[in-house]
Amino acid sequence: MFRLSTTVLAVTLLAPTIGATDVSISQAELNHPNGQIGPALPDYATNAPHTISDSGSTVLHWETGTGRSYLIPMGEIFAYIFLLNRYDREFVDPKPVYRTDGNTIWQQLTDSKWGLDNDQFSVNQFLHPYGGSVYYGLARSAGLNFWESLLYSSAGSFVWEIAGETSSPSINDMIATPIGGTLLGEPLFRMASLLLETKEGKPGFWQELGAAVLSPPTGFNRLVFGNRFDTVFPSRQPATFLRLRLGGIVSTISHHVPSGVREHGAIGDFTFTYGLPGKPDYRYTRPFDYFDFHITAVTTNTLESINTRGLLIGTSYAFGEPTRGAWGLFGSYDYISPQVFRASSVALSLGTIWQSWLSRSIALQGVVLAGPGYGAAGSIQRTEERDYHYGTTGQGLLALRLILGNRAMLDFTGREYYVSGLLSAEPHGQENILRGETSLTFRIIGPHGMSLRYAVSHRDARYPNIEFRDQTIETISLMYVFLGGTGFGAIEWR
Repeated sequence: MFRLSTTVLAVTLLAPTIGATDVSISQAELNHPNGQIGPALPDYATNAPHTISDSGSTVLHWETGTGRSYLIPMGEIFAYIFLLNRYDREFVDPKPVYRTDGNTIWQQLTDSKWGLDNDQFSVNQFLHPYGGSVYYGLARSAGLNFWESLLYSSAGSFVWEIAGETSSPSINDMIATPIGGTLLGEPLFRMASLLLETKEGKPGFWQELGAAVLSPPTGFNRLVFGNRFDTVFPSRQPATFLRLRLGGIVSTISHHVPSGVREHGAIGDFTFTYGLPGKPDYRYTRPFDYFDFHITAVTTNTLESINTRGLLIGTSYAFGEPTRGAWGLFGSYDYISPQVFRASSVALSLGTIWQSWLSRSIALQGVVLAGPGYGAAGSIQRTEERDYHYGTTGQGLLALRLILGNRAMLDFTGREYYVSGLLSAEPHGQENILRGETSLTFRIIGPHGMSLRYAVSHRDARYPNIEFRDQTIETISLMYVFLGGTGFGAIEWR
């Protein structure tokens, strides 16, 4: 599972890559004329001609596609599925579900009835997308582009449904695994690649280790195939924002929830934004040239949330001198589990990202998204085998970040998910999930600061035979903050 400790290791290694080397973070640095403090792209990561490795194979060149492999990730995905099936049939209950053979595979292909499965929420909504990110990452790190890797992830998911289990194939898995896996896998691949970019030539041991933690398929292909896939994916130097926070939950307030809610505990979260608007000459020509990745872990509930969103197809714009932005079609994967209920979705949304200078030193960054998806939500206290509700999900997002020079930042993110009865096993039910988070952050010295965070999650459920319909949980946390080399992330173009 994606644990906070591995994220902290990767963050520690990633910070210098985006310029967290000058601990003073002056206003001049934040208003860097190029809009970003960071290393220049190495020649071998951008325009270097393709070469022949010692083994005689062509070295990957990302811009032309020379050296990419369609066969290697295909074989890796089949091997991964085979090994996973062998492990599950020995160690995961119920074991008979994984004891597939030629007869069960043929039956699944010719006489199977697709439906919604009854796996646990964390399995279907997190472990399946993470598994999909493995399929995706094996293809992506072998030189395939975003859309090709999505097809490989879809094929891997289909093979598992047919050959990995004897239970009826799952419609929900064919959505969460390849699509959620792609929307999760691309940010992990991009962050790993950014970590590997260096002016010194080939990355060192700690960079390789950090990249492997962030994207295990990338680390695997780089290790096993040597020079074949060593060429680093070119980031084209996006403007970035990095924030790591660690602290404690000082207060928890809950309404209409069962007993047993833990009021105090440790909390940590990590935010990384890639491709902030406003950097001169930066273009959104590839899927996820802009993305935002956020993960929160708590001792009260382990993984409280993981959220990714990225621009799939879009273009930049300018509105007068003070505003720069981008708009288009976004893809998102969300997983939210605040102790007493949970929600998750994959979605396509139309929207925009932007930054506006309100004065010489005050900037406002924002995101507005809305669109359809497919998701699940439910109370942990439901008694059915599957204790949550699937359905077509309409959702919206509003995120605002007010940057007050290089000393303070006020940010707010609000999300809403309406899980309907359409394409659901419970067609007469629906759930509405609201989640809001706001924090005030002060920089104390260099990249170090403090943050006061408030989060509220509300669930309103409307379908039969449930005990808890209207639930709210609020938390207040005090946290230490570590900022990347771009401070609060204001981009200067004036």
